[in-house]
Formats: sequence, C-alpha cells, structure tokens
Amino acid sequence: MTEVNATNNSMSIKSIMVPLLAIIVGMFMVILDGTAMNVAIPKLREDFGGASLSLVQWTVTGYALAQAAVIPLAGWLSDRFGAKQIYLTSIVLFTIGSALCAFATTAEQLIIYRIIQGLGGGMVAPIAMAFTYRLSPPGKQGAVMGMIGIPMLLAPALGPVLAGWLVDYVTWHWIFIINIPVGAVAVFLGLRTLPALARQSVPQLDLLGMIFAPLAFAGLAYGVSEGGTDWGSAKTLTGLIVGGISLIIFIIVELNRKQPLLELRVFKSADFSKGIVVQWVSQIALFGTLFLFPLFLQTAKGYSALDTGLILLPQALAAAICMPIGGKLFDKIGARPLVMSGLGIVTIGAFLLSNISADATVGTYILPLILLGAGMGLSMMPLNTHIIQAAPPELVGRVTSLTSAAQQVMTSFAVAGLATILARRTEHYMAAEGIANPADITPAIASHVASASYGDTFLILTIVGVVGTLVGFLLSKPKRAEGTNAEKADMPMMMGH
Repeated sequence: MTEVNATNNSMSIKSIMVPLLAIIVGMFMVILDGTAMNVAIPKLREDFGGASLSLVQWTVTGYALAQAAVIPLAGWLSDRFGAKQIYLTSIVLFTIGSALCAFATTAEQLIIYRIIQGLGGGMVAPIAMAFTYRLSPPGKQGAVMGMIGIPMLLAPALGPVLAGWLVDYVTWHWIFIINIPVGAVAVFLGLRTLPALARQSVPQLDLLGMIFAPLAFAGLAYGVSEGGTDWGSAKTLTGLIVGGISLIIFIIVELNRKQPLLELRVFKSADFSKGIVVQWVSQIALFGTLFLFPLFLQTAKGYSALDTGLILLPQALAAAICMPIGGKLFDKIGARPLVMSGLGIVTIGAFLLSNISADATVGTYILPLILLGAGMGLSMMPLNTHIIQAAPPELVGRVTSLTSAAQQVMTSFAVAGLATILARRTEHYMAAEGIANPADITPAIASHVASASYGDTFLILTIVGVVGTLVGFLLSKPKRAEGTNAEKADMPMMMGH
C-alpha cells in the first residue's frame, strides 16, 4: 500500500470502520491483559511452589514499568519508521510475549516474558490514538475518538471477568494463550487495511532523551507504586529520587533540542496546558474508582474475582453506551460541558459509594456503577481529543506519547495514594474499635471497619471529582479548531511533522 501524504476529503466514518477495527482489536487485547493479571496472582503463587507475593507481584509491576519506559519512544519511532509499521511491530512483540508467558514454568520466567509483553504493549495506545485522530474525517474527530475509547473503558471492566473465569475453571495460562489468535487477527487486519501514512524525515535519535525519558517515567511510576505500601521504604525513595532527577535532566535536555524525543514546548499552548491539568485531576478520579471498587468488593464484601467482574458489568455497559455519545457531542459543543458533566456524574457515583453500609446488597451498587461508567464515557475521550486538537498539528504524534507517559505516572499516583489513604483509615477504625492485633478482629467488626475505611476513601475521590468538575471551567475551544475547513481537512492524514 502506498504512503498517504495528501488530504483525502472523501473519507467518511464508514470508510474507516475496518481500519478502526484493526486498531480497536489491538488496543482491547493490550489493555485487557494489563487488568487481567491482578486476579491471577494467588493462583500464580500456588503454581510456582508458594512463591512470595513480592516476587509474583513483579509480573504486574514489570509489565507496567516496561510500558512506561517505551511510551516516550512511540512518537519518534512513528515519525521515523511510520505509524503502521511501529503499531504492527508492537502488536507482534506483545503477541510473542504472550506466547512465552503461556509456557512460563517459573515466576522469574513469567516476569521476564511480561516485560517483553510490556515493551510491545506500551506503544500501542499512544500510536493508536494518534493514528485514529489522523484518519478521522474533518469535523468528526470527536465521534471517531469516541469509538476508539470504548476498549479503553470496556477492557479494564471485562478483564477481571474473563481472567476470573479462566483462573477458576480453566487455567491461568489461557489468559495469555487467547492473545495469540487475537494478536494474529489484529496484525492481519492491520496489514490489509491500515493506510501507510507518510513517514517524516527526522534527525538522529535523541540519545540522552532516550536514556532519561524511560528512567524518569518508569522510576516515578515505580516509586509512587511502591509508596502505596510504604512511602518511607528504600524502594519508594529510590524510585522517586531516580525518577525525579532523571525527569529534571530530561526536561533540561529536551528544551535545548531542536528535535527532541518528547516535544515539551507544546506546553506553550495555553489550551494544551489547561487540558493537561484537567486530565491529571480527572485521571485520579476516573482510574481511582476503577482501582478501588473491585478491591472493595473482593476484600470488604468477600466476592470472588469472577463475581466482582460480573458486578462491574453495568459500569462497563454504561461506559460503552456513553462513549460514542460523548464523541458525537464533542464535535458539536466541545469538551468543556462534557468534561464538567461527566466528572460531575462520576462525583455523584463516588459519593453514593462513600455511603454504602456494611450490609449493602448487590442491588445497592448498580446505580453508582452506572453513574461512574456514564461519567467516564462522556468525559474521557472528549478531553483526550481536546488536548490533541489544542497542540500544534505538526506535534500530534509526539503529544499522544507525552500524555500517555504522564497518564501512566498519574494512574500509579492514584492507586498508590488511595492505597495509602485506605490503609491509614483502616488503622484508624481498628484503633477506634480497640483492636490492636488484626487476628483478634471478629467478622462483624471487620466488615464495619472495611466499609467505613472504603467509605472515607471514596469520599476523598468525591472531593477529587468536585475539583475536576470545577477545573473543567478552564477548558476552552482550541484556537486551531476554529480555523478554516481547509485547515481542518489537512489534519487527519498528516504524519508527525
């Protein structure tokens, strides 16, 4: 297929559905696998001869750090070798890693193979989002980005369902085996249908950026993640110090490069900078709930992994319904009303969860979950699309890498911060009940302590949601989006610079 480097005004949403399917299949597979592993950890410890939790946990941590390390490279590699080539290469590497994971016989082997998976999977989302935006017909970017956002919210909800069923009734190996045919389908569809967007002539790779960007983002993600257990531990401090120093060096280096690895000058755009601030706040509210509520169901209410996944289905369905609606509305009214209303709905859902009692039934969770899913669906992709539109058109490929790397760190911060708050509130309520030794706690008191602790933590998320809703006022329609139709028409098929 020849490279596309000119405007194609005849494109419609219908004409790009098959290429979108190739992108969606790849994204769904990668995101789902990232959430599926958490429920398999107890079984992995058992199968690997009673391996320690700290060791087996690296099957999750190693994967996340590998993703954080390669995300900054996605934009440069796409510009240099073409988005189609790098996207398909990433899917192939992820699929190979999955096959290796399926046949791992020790925890150490599985950790290494998960890192290979992460190296492939880390570049999939940023490249997919930039690719999708460039393929979008003029004036339809919001609607198309809404479609690509569906796997981003469905996969985290469905991952525990599928993984829980496989772990309980088949074997954990199938979490990885199913990726092999899915990855093959994604590659086949991609080879046949994805256009080869024009490559960009780029200078030699920014070697210092290539060194310090992975160190910065992986170090910060690791340090913050370890902080969820103990903010004063050597692991936490090492990660934060290495990540922080590397980030400072990286920023200095990049601002003095004519062609940096990540284009930090994009922050000169006021619309982009405001959008990023809103995104960081909303990231904590959105992904904090995705982390906290499944944990609440399993630890406080005693539901199995499979039951937890099934209870979360209303949230996934609400997100899937509202995501395309949010995309279409974005094209008409812009991001601000959608982000504010979406985060407002998330805030209401989190507030309802903060008041759930110890004896609450499954039916009590349905409305809050629907609100959480609907709010996420309405706000997530309009905000992402707004940020891309707010950036200069020649930097679109670099923007998705930059925002994805930052999101990885913010997600780690949300999880670690909430884990810390939850632990502190649990200690508070244990002391209030006069329980010094956890082994002495009765089931009734344990249920009360857990519900109260999670309730307080959800209240924190409610406050974060309120803040996100208010800072949504900062958003405005990007000046570039107000240009001529001809200018808009030139955007979708541009690659890199």
